[in-house]
Amino acid sequence: MTLTDRQFAIRQFRTWFRTWKTGKRPQTSSLRYNDPPRKPMKNPSARLVHLLIGKSIVETLVVGALAVFTFITVLPPFFHGWGEVTSTGISGWAVNNASPWERVDVQLFIDGKFVAHGIANQPRPDVATAGWAKDQWHGYTFVVSSPLLEGDENQLHVAQVYAMHESGNGSRRSLQLLGEPIAFKMTKDGKLTRLDLVR
Repeated sequence: MTLTDRQFAIRQFRTWFRTWKTGKRPQTSSLRYNDPPRKPMKNPSARLVHLLIGKSIVETLVVGALAVFTFITVLPPFFHGWGEVTSTGISGWAVNNASPWERVDVQLFIDGKFVAHGIANQPRPDVATAGWAKDQWHGYTFVVSSPLLEGDENQLHVAQVYAMHESGNGSRRSLQLLGEPIAFKMTKDGKLTRLDLVR
């Protein structure tokens, strides 16, 4: 125990004894610790600040690169396609821009329910002429009959065609919508008629 600490302890005891004897509370100004002031905290160096900023930037870039790689691997943004209503079903085309010679696996959903799947390998010379594909073999056709639909005749139905993508050696599968949702109805004679969706 240093001399200063001993003096402080004696002063505290005297103050407590005086308070106990007189019943008066001492003023706080008399209870000051007389230790020498501590040294002020040093400011961080500019080099340390620059290192911390650089570390944060590198971490941000790494996280961003991993996010982009994961998105491209799991859900690649390079499928193009379109679908339309015919009198007997849904027809369209699908192209994988990253692999233009690949035949895309497509799936049809009607009113949010899976209906059928197929391969877009039918001739569509208009797609090749428009420059969307290297060859014409990217078309698909789904025949839609009344047993596949629920509800009364002339009821609104919505079809959606998706391209299926596999990654991780087939361990992961994802669906990407091709074009816009397709609204249609089926007439009494079993033919499909296109409808416009109100946005």
